[in-house]
Amino acid sequence: MSSIIYKIVPATLWQDALNSGEFKGAAIDLTDGYIHFSTAAQAKETAARHFAGQEGLLLVAVDGEKLGDRLVYEPSRGGDLFPHLYGPLCLDAVLWEKPLPLDADGNHIFPELDR
Repeated sequence: MSSIIYKIVPATLWQDALNSGEFKGAAIDLTDGYIHFSTAAQAKETAARHFAGQEGLLLVAVDGEKLGDRLVYEPSRGGDLFPHLYGPLCLDAVLWEKPLPLDADGNHIFPELDR
């Protein structure tokens, strides 16, 4: 399993994180008490379920190994294990960020992901 995990985030919220030096999470993350991430195999379904048709999103790749024991894989949809980060995301763990544009059908176009 790759140590790279992914976060789908509005570009405006990500810009706030870049300005402050850390990402504390989106509203759902703050409500749940951890930052939701997806593996490469889960990212497209996450986008379809929670971000359908939304423009202005980024896909952020993170080196999960740099997050230490604050990163926990926990069961969610259908028992699938999803990465959850308990605490803010330090930007030194970020590998890259790329836009998630929409195609003509309103589906997000993903870059090639490391699995």
